Amino acid sequence: MTPLRVAVLVSCFAVCAPAVSNAQEWTFGLGSTDYGDAGTDSAVFELEYKHTPFVQRRVMSLSWGANASLSAEGDAFVGGGIWTRWQWDSGWFIDNSIMPGLHSEGTAGNDLGSVFEIRSLLGVGYQFDNGSAISAAFTHKSNASIATDNPGMNAYIIRYHMPF
Repeated sequence: MTPLRVAVLVSCFAVCAPAVSNAQEWTFGLGSTDYGDAGTDSAVFELEYKHTPFVQRRVMSLSWGANASLSAEGDAFVGGGIWTRWQWDSGWFIDNSIMPGLHSEGTAGNDLGSVFEIRSLLGVGYQFDNGSAISAAFTHKSNASIATDNPGMNAYIIRYHMPF
């Protein structure tokens, strides 16, 4: 089977797979950027959307997601990709996402080397009985060395999750 056929089959499965019991979710985050020695750190606000999972196995689920972030320095990012959650009956969970997207620096020193950046996230949190949750997350944005310059940027974020 050709790589193109495999990609089409995987895409069809991802789009057509039945939805499972977890709800969609909005996540609001507030934190701080860390550009290392290269840029200007500042507060950052994030808004994230997680779609109803298209795969769920025991404690793990896969969803499509989207993220938008804006820093106090005017740095902006918009992207979308895969969101994975490991959720235990105790209420504790681990979130992980990979979201390619577009980055625009608000301050010249906050240039990440290209407009295309990949945002990865690792978070840990607790879900309350009403379905809302709180988490702490670490994010990293990088162009994966597709550009000559790849300084990267980290952010540390406290997040509130609202299912709907």
